[in-house]
Amino acid sequence: MPIGVEEAWDFFSSPSNLTKITPAKMDIHVLYISGGDKTYAGQIIHYKLKILSIFKIHWTTEITHVREPHYFVDIQLAGPYALWHHQHHFREIENGVEMIDELNYAIPFGLLGRLVNWLFVAREVNAIFDHRFTVLKRYFLKAKLQKDLI
Repeated sequence: MPIGVEEAWDFFSSPSNLTKITPAKMDIHVLYISGGDKTYAGQIIHYKLKILSIFKIHWTTEITHVREPHYFVDIQLAGPYALWHHQHHFREIENGVEMIDELNYAIPFGLLGRLVNWLFVAREVNAIFDHRFTVLKRYFLKAKLQKDLI
């Protein structure tokens, strides 16, 4: 992204910005953020959203690790997954910041869950991150162009 690491951190470490980068069909709403909108280890975030475009669910995550402005980690406390461990890494590179999302997840229900993951979930998860990439590229490129004009 054509921004500095501090700007990337400010955007991504704000849980309320998740609604800006999540596909509209997921109809995500942040219902609760403990301790305000600044990410910290131990922060709890509660959402309501749709999965597979039909099922409305509640999802609670916890920020478990924070090393500003380099990375933070969120895990699912309650929600649709048997495991959700999501790392967000930011690294300054020439002309911007490289952001790496590392996601490890598992679906419940054993063999049936693996089949559902293969048929639907993996595709949906990949589509969410593809959507984020497109939105972020447009968002930060627009912000950079506006800055350059000033």
